[in-house]
Amino acid sequence: MPAIRFAQIDAFADRPFTGNPAAVMPLDAWLPDKVLQAIAAENNLAETAFLLPDATGEADYELRWFTPAVEVALCGHATLASGHFVLTDEPARDRVRFRTRQAGVLEVARGEGGAYHLALPAWKPEPRDLPEVEAAAGVRALASFWHPQRYAVLVLEDADAVRAAEPDFRAMAAQGDLLTILTAAGDGQTDIVSRAFAPGAGIDEDPVTGSAHAVLAPIWAERLGRPRFSAFQASRRGGRLDCEVAGDRVFLGGRCVTVIEGAFRLPGA
Repeated sequence: MPAIRFAQIDAFADRPFTGNPAAVMPLDAWLPDKVLQAIAAENNLAETAFLLPDATGEADYELRWFTPAVEVALCGHATLASGHFVLTDEPARDRVRFRTRQAGVLEVARGEGGAYHLALPAWKPEPRDLPEVEAAAGVRALASFWHPQRYAVLVLEDADAVRAAEPDFRAMAAQGDLLTILTAAGDGQTDIVSRAFAPGAGIDEDPVTGSAHAVLAPIWAERLGRPRFSAFQASRRGGRLDCEVAGDRVFLGGRCVTVIEGAFRLPGA
């Protein structure tokens, strides 16, 4: 393989330089894991998504995601970006299905006006006291939740508290590959707000985290008393999502913008 096609796509974004950038790279065959990890480290984005046509017939493509440091079990924004990549290449399609190693089969479908709908598993967390997570995040939580895929959710008093939080990234990194999510009810512009941190996976603060909303959506559907609501991830780049809980699935709505296209040349190519 002399070179790999490369696209950098801003996901959950309606214009460049917002949302969360992901690299999407289609393959003809799987490369060794250490090479995939080295490519993701070179890209130095929150996630690099690798696609391969699915030979099993269960889905259209296999999909894996790597941060600069680790392979992850689920990544929402890079799945949305991968859907945008495929559906842009294949305009006759109205949806694409991805077979993943730990999150089952995920789907991206066309919505209205250039938007997409992303289907993720609903990973409902359980209440649990998380004093070490609170200490590393530098906050006092009204409620805290844990999901065994290593998602920690801290519900704060209000949106201002989420925005003002100043976590200790070194203390967070010491907790390993953990996604810490701060969240609160919205402040009039959106129903909920959040921020997400994963220093142990090489990402101090993630700009917009689809997988976090697979965990947040079941919490907030119950707290708000309705299955549909709007969300804003209050990172520096920021990103808006439409959320819906339906049975064992969470549906996220968002847009994508391709900002870079080219080729990644492997050593020796």
